[in-house]
Amino acid sequence: MLCYQVHAFIFLSFFIAFPSTNATFPTIYVNPSGEGNFTTIQAAIDSVPAYNKRWTCIHIERGLYREQIRIPYDKPFIYLRGQGERKTYVVWDAHDSTSTSATFTSQADNTIAKYITFINSYNSHPISKNKPMRPAVAAMIQGDKSVFHRCGFFGLQDTLWDEHGRHYFRSCSIKGAVDFIFGAGQSLYEGCTISVVARALKGPGYITAQGRSHAQDTNGFVFKNCNIGGNGKTFLGRPWRDYARVVFYNTSMSSVVVPQGWDARVGLEDRPTFAEHNCRGVGSNTSRRVKWLKKLSERDLNYLTSISFIDDDGWMNKLPFNL
Repeated sequence: MLCYQVHAFIFLSFFIAFPSTNATFPTIYVNPSGEGNFTTIQAAIDSVPAYNKRWTCIHIERGLYREQIRIPYDKPFIYLRGQGERKTYVVWDAHDSTSTSATFTSQADNTIAKYITFINSYNSHPISKNKPMRPAVAAMIQGDKSVFHRCGFFGLQDTLWDEHGRHYFRSCSIKGAVDFIFGAGQSLYEGCTISVVARALKGPGYITAQGRSHAQDTNGFVFKNCNIGGNGKTFLGRPWRDYARVVFYNTSMSSVVVPQGWDARVGLEDRPTFAEHNCRGVGSNTSRRVKWLKKLSERDLNYLTSISFIDDDGWMNKLPFNL
């Protein structure tokens, strides 16, 4: 695929290569040194026309970008491409309100981010008299048909708000301690690293807090071929809403996972769908798990762990690159 550079939407005769397609896409360059079209990511996003109908690549040079960024509802088909999970960082430190604290907010459908790490730095030195731990979101994902490939999401409490829509996270790194993957998204996490940083807590943390409200709702979190490590102790999850659904499949679990695995409200334990299948590692021993851990049918397991769970209409085949 070829991308051509846009400056204030004046097309120039400069092209760069994109793999796996014959289409052409405008590319906007962000460079903190001033050598690109913009020095901030938000300025580049703002330059994309409202109700955009074709993919626009925003190429973000390596560096640390201290800004709070948002892709609004009316700007779909934006592809944020950094230069590496350990090279391109977006950092902000808002806190207290989950609805306004996210370092990165994606409200639009058809959004892609690749090779970028999003950090909420507020809880970098948590749990002190002067700076108690607060909800501090690194990313809030609200749009449908969104993909995150080799991205990082770093925080402590409420790191990744996977709020709504169908999402695919591949080979991402997600770090936190309390409810740090939460929301009502319908999401597949494949080959991701889940890093628990719960040592400073008074008790165990929680990896997930899923928000499925009704038994008929299609959403849920599925972790496939992932790796759980870190420090301290953690539950795999607790329900944010009564019918929470979380599945860990073929995932490595270290000793950070507590033996009971899951937590739920007393008297409502029969409502969540919390399941584990074919996991490994010290933390995967289910002999002391909660009695209400679900055992899925082969049919349900095959569906939930396949790409069809998030893509039953072929939207991923229309992405501007191969995963």
